[in-house]
Amino acid sequence: MSDSATAPIERSDEEWKQRLPAETYTVMRKHGTERAGTSPLNQEHRTGLYECAACGLPLFTSTTKFDSGTGWPSFFAALPEAVGTTTDRSLGIARTEVHCARCGGHLGHVFRDGPRPTGERFCMNGVALKFEPSIR
Repeated sequence: MSDSATAPIERSDEEWKQRLPAETYTVMRKHGTERAGTSPLNQEHRTGLYECAACGLPLFTSTTKFDSGTGWPSFFAALPEAVGTTTDRSLGIARTEVHCARCGGHLGHVFRDGPRPTGERFCMNGVALKFEPSIR
């Protein structure tokens, strides 16, 4: 990946609001959450990459996706250096928030109750992701 492909992207809140669909903007820039069970990505089973809906950075591969039963697309591992984390105390408990390493967009949360081999469950908002199928 070239430096320009991984360089941080900074835009004003107004620029993000103009670039992103309303629900994606609310989730990614205002730390919202989409309703459980509403993402078409829950039913996506093709081979490919899940990318940031805001900047296109590849975040997860289809080989790490699993059905967590939560109603949100879930993965047991992110691609190297694709995501960052912060502590989220918005619900009165400490959770680990996941954001895109390039644009900082809120993606969801990661929990320590996932499957092997990592034991992690990256519980992502579908509107924060876009799927790019592999061409074969």
